[in-house]
Amino acid sequence: MATEDSAADSAGTSAGTSAGTSPGTSAGTSLGTSAGTSAGTSADSRAPLVRSRRRRTPARLVRRGVRRFLRRSGATQLRTVAVAVIVVGGVAAYVATAPASSSATQTATGPAAAGNGAGAGAGAGAGAGAGAGAGAGAGSASLVLARASTSTRGIVGKTINVVFPVVSLNSLAGKEGFAEDLEYGEQTKAIHFFVNQVNQDGGINGRRIHPIVVTFDPANTSEMRSLCKDWTEGSPAAFAVLDGVGTWSGTNQLCITQEGHTPLISHWTTVTNWTDAGAPYLWWTGPDDAPILQALVDWGTSSGLLGGGRKVGVIAGNRASDQLALRQFLLPDLTRAGVTPVVETLASNPTQTATTNAQAPLVVQKLKAAGVSSVIPLIPFNAFVPVLEAETQQNYFPKLLLSDYEDSIESSLGLIPIPFEKALNGQEAITTETLGGVDDARPESQGGYDPGVRSCYTAWHKAYPKPVAGAATAYIEEQGPIQAWCTVIHLFATAARDAGPNLNRRTFVEAMSRVNNFAGGYSPILSFAPGKYYGPIEYQVVELHNNVPPSPACRLTPTGKPQGTCWVVKQSWRPLPPG
Repeated sequence: MATEDSAADSAGTSAGTSAGTSPGTSAGTSLGTSAGTSAGTSADSRAPLVRSRRRRTPARLVRRGVRRFLRRSGATQLRTVAVAVIVVGGVAAYVATAPASSSATQTATGPAAAGNGAGAGAGAGAGAGAGAGAGAGAGSASLVLARASTSTRGIVGKTINVVFPVVSLNSLAGKEGFAEDLEYGEQTKAIHFFVNQVNQDGGINGRRIHPIVVTFDPANTSEMRSLCKDWTEGSPAAFAVLDGVGTWSGTNQLCITQEGHTPLISHWTTVTNWTDAGAPYLWWTGPDDAPILQALVDWGTSSGLLGGGRKVGVIAGNRASDQLALRQFLLPDLTRAGVTPVVETLASNPTQTATTNAQAPLVVQKLKAAGVSSVIPLIPFNAFVPVLEAETQQNYFPKLLLSDYEDSIESSLGLIPIPFEKALNGQEAITTETLGGVDDARPESQGGYDPGVRSCYTAWHKAYPKPVAGAATAYIEEQGPIQAWCTVIHLFATAARDAGPNLNRRTFVEAMSRVNNFAGGYSPILSFAPGKYYGPIEYQVVELHNNVPPSPACRLTPTGKPQGTCWVVKQSWRPLPPG
């Protein structure tokens, strides 16, 4: 059973409930460029921020790549190379519009089925230091915000009930995915610390955040749905749900937002259709995969990895989410770039392990026989590993275009030098995350924390000057859970304060759409807009590097030792396309 760190006031169960208008699945909303359209919206000390510098080169712990994958499951469940770890059971049940296909070679000959309008024909979102302005779809996107419920459910007198779901470390996912990460045991403490920081700084226009920390087992989908219904319809009544590290995922997000008309800010993401369905209550601190795929194609074309006569392959999972990403987003992007790829479909649900292992060598064999030299993987980790194994066995090492899709760039670092150095060393990727930094006192210009993470660290270290038990230093992880909870709590406070004294669901989501140039954690800057429900606005290009023998490519650790592997920044930050 899930446990609550603090109980909500039962009087808030039905306080201020109003029906509101459900937007259903919103129409596609294009985003255009309108620098500075929305001003920064914060009284919060961390944000907004305009960075003048871009980032950088490298040093990180090998285990973080795998851990980041385990934290960010793509659709159903995940596993490490040796251990099956069930993390989420949501996305596989996703859409009838994207059916799983059989394992067969396909050659794309034209545009995929028409998309939902997200970003079609629109200009790019905000670049660094510019407000994420509304473009052609602004009218419809603003209308969706205006139709949001005006319910105050979860606001009880001078308190605002906010739920913080945290994976139970006693669950299988907790034991295998997080238990060895020292900071994951600090999550409840971090949540209370940063909530208290907001409350002591005046709270939310005279109201205090009441944190409700709930542990859950991500393998227990019925429990997660029951918790969702408690928060959105029963007790404790929640005004909002904050998911700092991205473990509340899949259809569980839509239970809270689409069904429950309750704001959710989460780091777990997929493609645009998801936020369309959860609009205007679903907001992501991570990137929408649609612009990630477009950026991947743009970068691949400019770097010579796509086009110019080069044979291109795509390995797509048979999950509905992978097929949707392929047909509605990646294939149209490739068609616009003049690329007709060879497409191979691979069983990708962890329940299909035997099928995946049998299909992977055949998929690789077909790509090799077709002369494919560049491959875009649209598969989760449990399918990615058998592909790498097959490449190694067949001595076939094409260029892989990795990205934040299913965290392929993050998880890959944990797979070199053993067992896949030939397959992965030197491979490049695009990412919206600050991969390649260091966790110590060095300034940002030398690879240190970005302003958002530094602000979190400074406050945390003042209260807790000693290292987390087992840690070598007192510095927090730049991509770790302490900064993640700090970021999402202060992001919520920024929007809630800007909503004014008449705080309700509608005024909150309208305020979220005005947040610009917020100092982020996983990503340096977060900017939102009507119809733009994800925060990251820029990406960088990084390379996987095996640092043996040690070289200056990888920065020294805080203890002065060389890193064994690292991400090397090859191209600095550039604007993320609209997708």
